[in-house]
Amino acid sequence: MTIPYLPELPQNKLPIMIIGAGSIVKDAHLPAYRQAGFKVVGITNRNRKKAEELAVSFGITQVYNTIEEALPHLPPEVVFDLTLPASFFPEYLQKLPDGALVLIQKPMGETMEQAQEILRICRQKKLKAAINFQLRFAPFVIAAKHLIDRGIIGDLYDMEIRVNVQTPWDHFEFLKNVARLEILYHSVHHIDCIRFFLGNPKGIYAKTLRHPTLPSMPESRSTVILDYGDSVRANVQTNHFHCYGSKHQESYIKWEGSKGAIKAKMGLLMNYPHGVPDCLEYAVKNSQGEYEWQEVPFKGSWFPEAFIGTMSQMMRFHEGSDLSLCTSVEDCIHTMACVEAAYESSLQGGVSPEKFL
Repeated sequence: MTIPYLPELPQNKLPIMIIGAGSIVKDAHLPAYRQAGFKVVGITNRNRKKAEELAVSFGITQVYNTIEEALPHLPPEVVFDLTLPASFFPEYLQKLPDGALVLIQKPMGETMEQAQEILRICRQKKLKAAINFQLRFAPFVIAAKHLIDRGIIGDLYDMEIRVNVQTPWDHFEFLKNVARLEILYHSVHHIDCIRFFLGNPKGIYAKTLRHPTLPSMPESRSTVILDYGDSVRANVQTNHFHCYGSKHQESYIKWEGSKGAIKAKMGLLMNYPHGVPDCLEYAVKNSQGEYEWQEVPFKGSWFPEAFIGTMSQMMRFHEGSDLSLCTSVEDCIHTMACVEAAYESSLQGGVSPEKFL
């Protein structure tokens, strides 16, 4: 059985204009676009020096001071890759031409109010807009989706995502002053991935916590339970301060169904940003009726290959090869609603056993 793990590329590769020049652009966007053969025709950033450095490294011919300066010089059909901090999205979306194609870096705003404002602007300006929830396009997720869609593991009734690693938060300068951290900027990927497979949950239960050694830092450890009724379990557990060596670090997605199971090791999050090799395995019964685990061969990882997927899908949707935009703002507003529900649940707290005594 051939199991696909790479995204489909568009028939016509559109030029890309990047707005922003942070570490995610350097480590993921630009390497992905170079690998896919996409042409970046321009870049702008509030700090021009950063944009110039990336332009030299990746052969981008045009560096602009502002997006307003760039607009008259761009091709008629271009994808805007908006990679600024999330709080800037409403302002910059207003600057884009009506009907433009735009891929917006996650999350969809820093609050639900900002998410709703982004959605309103995209509707008002008739933007073809998607959020860069690229975990949906990681090679191991593409392969797992293929297996599940073809019924290899039967009916999906259990999905678990666990991350127990030491994350170097100092790599992300823009996160130093945010009010919300772990769920909004990290577990949002996992919540979105669960929605991708199971749809919208009926409810959210969550608790997210700061780490006692860094009380000034926002939350870095979370437990999120997505409620899909009495027979489907879905949860996310994260701890970004497991600083006791690599032996017991974990980073995986696990799917269980009526006929078998799949487990993907997300190596990127271990020893970030260098990562360790990913792995994908699935178990179904063999001819003797016993479950046997098989490894699925694939190449690539979350970074940078998944970033090929989100951009490719934008282009394929525009040309008509794909009938729907997978991570459209209309879809991803539901991921942001789940994030907001998780924070509200965490603030409300649990049920005290004292009330029963």
